[in-house]
Amino acid sequence: MGKNSYRLDRIRNIGIVAHIDAGKTTITERMLYYTGKIRRVGEVHEGTAVMDWMIQEKERGITITSAATTCFWKGHQINIIDTPGHVDFTVEVERTLRILDGAVIIFCGVEGVEPQSEAVWRQANRYHIPRIIFINKLDRVGADFWRVVESVGEEFDLTPLPLQIPIGEEGGFRGVVDLVRMEAVIWHGEDLEAKVSREKIPPDLTAKAHDFHHQLVEKVAEANDDYLEKFLEKGELEPEEIKKAVRYMCLHHKGVPVVCGSALKNKGTRLLLDAVMDYLPSPLDVPPVEGLDPISGEKEIRCPSPDEPLAALAFKVVTDPYVGKLTYFRVYSGKIKAGSFVYNSMKHEKERFGRILEMHANYRQARTEIKAGEIGAAIGPRNIDTGDSLCDERHPVILENIQFAEPVLSTAIESKTKLDQKKLADSLSRLAGEDPTFRVHQDRETGQTIISGMGQLHLEVILDRLRREFKVGVSTGEPQVAYRETVRKEAAAQGRYIHQSGGRGQYGDVSVQVEPRNKDDEIVFQDKTRGGPIPKEFVPAIRKGIEQAMNTGVLAGYPLVDIKVTLLDGSYHPVDSSEFAFRTAASIAFRKAALKADPYFLEPTMKVEIRVPQEFLGEVFGDITGRRGQIHKMETRGNIRYLKSYVPLAELFGYVTRLRSLTQGRAVPNIEFSHYQEVPPGMAGQLARDYGATK
Repeated sequence: MGKNSYRLDRIRNIGIVAHIDAGKTTITERMLYYTGKIRRVGEVHEGTAVMDWMIQEKERGITITSAATTCFWKGHQINIIDTPGHVDFTVEVERTLRILDGAVIIFCGVEGVEPQSEAVWRQANRYHIPRIIFINKLDRVGADFWRVVESVGEEFDLTPLPLQIPIGEEGGFRGVVDLVRMEAVIWHGEDLEAKVSREKIPPDLTAKAHDFHHQLVEKVAEANDDYLEKFLEKGELEPEEIKKAVRYMCLHHKGVPVVCGSALKNKGTRLLLDAVMDYLPSPLDVPPVEGLDPISGEKEIRCPSPDEPLAALAFKVVTDPYVGKLTYFRVYSGKIKAGSFVYNSMKHEKERFGRILEMHANYRQARTEIKAGEIGAAIGPRNIDTGDSLCDERHPVILENIQFAEPVLSTAIESKTKLDQKKLADSLSRLAGEDPTFRVHQDRETGQTIISGMGQLHLEVILDRLRREFKVGVSTGEPQVAYRETVRKEAAAQGRYIHQSGGRGQYGDVSVQVEPRNKDDEIVFQDKTRGGPIPKEFVPAIRKGIEQAMNTGVLAGYPLVDIKVTLLDGSYHPVDSSEFAFRTAASIAFRKAALKADPYFLEPTMKVEIRVPQEFLGEVFGDITGRRGQIHKMETRGNIRYLKSYVPLAELFGYVTRLRSLTQGRAVPNIEFSHYQEVPPGMAGQLARDYGATK
């Protein structure tokens, strides 16, 4: 397929996702080299990777922002998004998986299933993404292909379909057995252009290869009645039949193809590209996208065709230093042309897409149009946010939005000079527009600007970008934990706002009930008034008053969560009642009811998983319990122990430095948000006292 031709069945929209340091960017760089997209491979450890283009990525040797690119392999167009592996930047994985058709999940051949591997697997499940597994780093000491395959099957309750088995172990890894074609693929060297040959399977692996080939054929034959009949008759299937059956199982989530290699040593990437082409879906292989008509509320379906009405989703907005705001989008149906107007059904307004681009990390190539099944970026739209639906105004549709995690860590920030104050506000606004997990607000008591994010590294990168990219001098306070408040029991209260000072007055009277909300209960506000004690036009104002009160809490100013509020009763005045009066009355009623409902504090609790040598286990164990941590699982792999625990975020400031000190730098932690839990009574009293002291 030429670069200007367009066939939906030959498009693959894929993400490369994994735990940090599993080799995602290294694999992506090799893919781009072998497809001819780049002429020289960049290395993550040297800070030269094309896909890690941000200065912060080059310095830290990690991926921070997802980068999109397009390449071509054997007549197929592959749109690739390389995603971060660090938990602080999970937003990039979330919005990437929302708009992709398939994914390559990378597992390290030594470490196997790691904490963030589990997180990205759950994210892929949420969006029903077909996926391929690539087991990487099989050249490293301690690599064990079979252990990883077994643990993946157990951890994720899936049927792994190994399509290859390694030839040689660790430093002796030199090839794979192709279980579909029953041939050995041998690499003669480790450089990019090393000769690759297909040979007979080595004698010492022949019996093992036949055994696993038979298991593979047995599993896939069940996917098709004709294949099953042929298998039962002859005990074998042709290679093309095996490939079709594997593809069917992959697309219908009945099995996951597994391939392997060593990306850094240039072994296995081309076979992975073949697997992407053979087994992952085209836009035609996934269900048509569904949405709602914003006017009628009826379900709308858009099929993947350039001739259908436009339906696209803006999945990422970035601030580009050269062109301003850059909006990334995925087109599900129809097409977007350069210079055309597109309707934003979330904001009910039209936006002009001045220039349409095909992205290659931070490089861009102009396109005249982006059609169904493709991913592009636009210069021109000013008021489009992440998750907005883009469509034809004559055929409006709202697509399913993207759900993002709430920030758990906050810090106060201020500009170093008065001249930088407005610049800081503008810069923070632009950064918040890029990243839905980064929040900015003014503390109503102190007037301070508070920024919130997913973790310490997340906020460090934000501050670094402010200084370097936006040229704003800033200073920060100590990190603060994002506590929450909730209630234990049910309570009701009345709130009245009556104000008369001559002429027209204000009158609002509201009774509400507050109660704990079940995790499965999606309703947070319910109107149970009957017979019109409050005109319906005032109910939205009542809800707004309650939401405002929830955001400011009743104990110490922290937002109230996991609460259900029911509007029970009220009264109105035909002349004096207003939205303002009912909003104020609702806020008063809610605060009274919440205070009667036994409110208490919640604190964010992190899942802390540590890989530590046996000789340091005691010190690490004691340090975790000393931080109010609860250890719930410990696994042993050789001399290495894997501790899994839950620790309050408030106890983790400076923890990574302390852990390095305890273990001579040999322990490797992974920390991610898990859940909110009740704050101990002594701490709760201190939080309330601290709040009272600042008022």
